[in-house]
Amino acid sequence: MNQKVGALRRKGLRSILRDEWEVLDANDNLIGLIFEDSIGLALLRRFLLGSWLPQNYDITLGQTRVGDLRQNFNLFRYELNLDFSMDTSRSLDRRLGIAAGTLLAAVEGKESN
Repeated sequence: MNQKVGALRRKGLRSILRDEWEVLDANDNLIGLIFEDSIGLALLRRFLLGSWLPQNYDITLGQTRVGDLRQNFNLFRYELNLDFSMDTSRSLDRRLGIAAGTLLAAVEGKESN
């Protein structure tokens, strides 16, 4: 039996300057955000340095940071470290966190080509 644990939705125009995604629960209610570390670094990545400046995303549920998705610099492949150690109460379903990392890697890979 399939069970929906949540969903991710891109924030449209707000993602032009800095990647931002909404984290939704199984009933499609907004419960959190995934966003690039800073607008300044995001602009540098987009217009000057590209993949030379690795990306870093935070995952928050409400005001609580529950995850960190940090890209490693590698010329040959996309590497992303997923860290949920700050989520000691396990508020974020790990399947949704892993799906977020997979989605970001797929989107980044497509944008790099």
